[in-house]
Amino acid sequence: MKIRGTEPHYAIPLRYRKMENLHIVFWLFKDLAWCLEWEIIGMTMIAPTFIISLVILWRTRRIVAELCHNAAISIWIAANSYWMCTEFFGIDEVIVYKEWTMKHLAVIPFVIGLLFVGYYYLYYQWVHRRHSPVLTETGIEEADGDTMVPVG
Repeated sequence: MKIRGTEPHYAIPLRYRKMENLHIVFWLFKDLAWCLEWEIIGMTMIAPTFIISLVILWRTRRIVAELCHNAAISIWIAANSYWMCTEFFGIDEVIVYKEWTMKHLAVIPFVIGLLFVGYYYLYYQWVHRRHSPVLTETGIEEADGDTMVPVG
């Protein structure tokens, strides 16, 4: 890979990038189907969208920034899919508790996703000052940001 310029680069394997790009296509189809009220397509697209997000999460689990962001994305997709299904099944306005409806229950995973990125930005980056290796013109160097973490 040819490096242009002197700025550090973050590189991931091409197969990971291809999977991330395919994941975006599935996600867009799911949300387009939701917008157009194509229930079968929308609900069918939940599985590949969510499964690929979990695969991406697993593959990037050793880099804290990627782990936190990809966990938030997976949880976001789950919440978004739940909300979509409540609308498709016509139960989104069913009252669960006081003014809370079935649709509002999606707030719980949305907040959990925000907690993952909040942990990373508001705690992890401040406490951990180590840097991850990146590929530059002169070879492997440290860059601001993420830390590789050992997994069990």
